[in-house]
Amino acid sequence: MNKNTSVALWLVGATLGILGGCDSGPSAPKEQATWEVIQSSILASNCTSCHAPGTSTARQSGLVLTQAEAYAQLVNTTPRNPEAAKDGLMRVSTQGSARLDQSYLWHKINAGHEPEGHHAANYGETMPPGGPALTRGELEFIRAWILAGAPRQGVVADPALLADTFRPEAEPFAALAPPAQGLQLHLGPFAVAANFEREVFIYQLLNNVTDIYVNRIEVAMRPGSHHFLAYFFPDYTPEHILPQPEVMRDLRDATGSYMDEQGNDLFDWRVMQYHKPIAISQLRRLDYQLPPGVAIRLPAGTGLDLNAHYANYSSAEIQGEAYLNLHLIEPAQVEHEVQVFALSNFDIDLPPGQVTTLEQEFRFKEKRHVLQLVSHAHDRMTEFQATVLGGPRDGEVIYTSYDWEHAPLIELDPPLVLEAGEGFKISATYNNTTDRRLFFGFTRQDEMMILYGYSY
Repeated sequence: MNKNTSVALWLVGATLGILGGCDSGPSAPKEQATWEVIQSSILASNCTSCHAPGTSTARQSGLVLTQAEAYAQLVNTTPRNPEAAKDGLMRVSTQGSARLDQSYLWHKINAGHEPEGHHAANYGETMPPGGPALTRGELEFIRAWILAGAPRQGVVADPALLADTFRPEAEPFAALAPPAQGLQLHLGPFAVAANFEREVFIYQLLNNVTDIYVNRIEVAMRPGSHHFLAYFFPDYTPEHILPQPEVMRDLRDATGSYMDEQGNDLFDWRVMQYHKPIAISQLRRLDYQLPPGVAIRLPAGTGLDLNAHYANYSSAEIQGEAYLNLHLIEPAQVEHEVQVFALSNFDIDLPPGQVTTLEQEFRFKEKRHVLQLVSHAHDRMTEFQATVLGGPRDGEVIYTSYDWEHAPLIELDPPLVLEAGEGFKISATYNNTTDRRLFFGFTRQDEMMILYGYSY
């Protein structure tokens, strides 16, 4: 072997030695983006069972949290909750140093123990309802992501935060103290099975021998509540329509169906055509005070139909329960008696297999001070809207609902003043997925389009 050959072999060996010294094993795993962790480890296990395409929750909130849709529907989008939208919140805000407090998601998931917690009176129940709260680690992980601008890519939160599995408890349930001057009604307790939604009604007589005047309403509910309503029946309600007092009626059966095996409705939907709401709450605690001298008159012999809806997404049975306090004032103190108006479109014709939008205008003959608004429709309604008709606020959207079954109630403080000749234009969009035309009617298989309001 000559000298040149030896040098060449040495260079080859040295080169192979260098190559052999490199790490030829698999590369280190790429750290998962913070948003991907939120999607796969937090939303998927706590939120997507309800916020999935086609569910009532998704229709009501307009929010789908499955993998393909969640980011686009959360970040820098306006929530459907009217109070949150009015306050300028985004579902997840990326703007400015106050982005955490301006993120509706944060208010909905925080159990209320943080400084930026769920403090707005009308933002709704803490999520997820009826199930365990997010852990402190999950909250801190989402907090860090929002504070970093809610990016879709990149690591902006320490995964070690998720090791903190302590779950902050929401405010414990406590019964309302009976009012010093007034009446207290109590619904429940009743069992709500694991992974089940239960909605019940019970008709309770007030046993008032004279007319009474309600100026303040309080509601308290156990955790897991979707809503509570109290309805009265007007004087023209047929006697055979009134429910049997103190008998609990379920809207659905144990499988969640509205119908029995023969296709008959389990619930007497005719009752709902006479329901007039006196109290609506989607919050566990409500304390609503009418202006001084303004009251709702309940005639002698009044009964209230109480309605509670609970959603239990946990693996154990929970209890549903609600208290209602009606605070009364003396008749001599009443300067304005609240009237309940119902602006109803009876001209409903919905062709099969089509999406149809209907509009109708209503004008008042005398001046009105409007205090509250709430809509009523049946299960083909996808959007309900009311705008002011006439006056300085002409064309202003004043009410919106996307949920036929649990329409939101809005309070107007100060009252919306409408002069004679002014009123509301209401519109509703329906998706008739059936193979028959739908018209106005009182069962769930028909449709309605009503805007209720309190005014004096």
